[in-house]
Amino acid sequence: MPDFVWAAGQQAYWPEGFLAEKGEGRTCNGSVTMLKEAMENGRILEARAVLCDSSHNLLVDLGGMTGVIPREECAIGIAEGTVRDIAILSRVNKPVCFTVTSFTEDSRGNLRPVLSRKSAQVRCWREYLSKLQPGDILPARVTHLEQFGAFVDVGCGVVSLIPIDAISVSRISHPRDRFQVGQEILAVVRSVEDGRITLSHRELLGTWEENAACFSPGETVSGIIRSVEDYGIFVELAPNLTGLAEKREDVFPGQCASVYIKNIIPDKMKVKLILIDAFRDDSRPEALHYFIRGGHLDHWVYSVPGCGKRIETNFSDLQQI
Repeated sequence: MPDFVWAAGQQAYWPEGFLAEKGEGRTCNGSVTMLKEAMENGRILEARAVLCDSSHNLLVDLGGMTGVIPREECAIGIAEGTVRDIAILSRVNKPVCFTVTSFTEDSRGNLRPVLSRKSAQVRCWREYLSKLQPGDILPARVTHLEQFGAFVDVGCGVVSLIPIDAISVSRISHPRDRFQVGQEILAVVRSVEDGRITLSHRELLGTWEENAACFSPGETVSGIIRSVEDYGIFVELAPNLTGLAEKREDVFPGQCASVYIKNIIPDKMKVKLILIDAFRDDSRPEALHYFIRGGHLDHWVYSVPGCGKRIETNFSDLQQI
């Protein structure tokens, strides 16, 4: 995980891939003795799933031997039918977390560890996720993107949703405008309800004042055109800061831009811009800058004091159910 995320010793359950990348989940792999010790201790390990067979069992590379996660042990909800098998297929060639539950032999007489990803997820939910409160900040990893929001792994492959309107204050047409699959991010809990967690993200990207302080009138800076209206062009300078430039022909949303900062007006939360140039750039989204990197939020106010437009989140009013 990035430097802004807590040290590994401060959290027991991480998004899948963290342990494998850091080498902390692979120390038992390939050793029968150490795998048996992990089974006795209930230790959660990680390794890469290399194949999903015709019965939708996952085969996992353990370094010199192959483990198997039976279909119904691949994820919470598979046995109950509330999660589709695509959740199993999509794990091939990716790290998966698991506990070792038993040992058996394959058709050739080779020892084969039997694993359970579901058991790791159950423990993650019981001991960590179910105890989260609205306002808690946690690390996550983007798993897939839909028009309505971003799905992220918040621990052991348990997935939560960040609705598109909670990704940033600056409006985007699709979550891919802000995130990419596999990206490591931070998020803040909005609700824990009926076994599901809903997240937000915009609060961590700073207030209007914090973002505006990064810019000065007279500078020419980069931005992204987010919308073109009859009265002007909205250019995103940062995920939580947008300015307005005069309308110009042959400009469309999604283009990168060079803009001159004409004026910054705090009491109206406005940034006036002059569009210098607009062009296509298909490179990946820039790394996110977080003004809040951990801990807990009770109340967050984006707006400048005294401004008529108020944008805020009161996490203390969002009750855990």
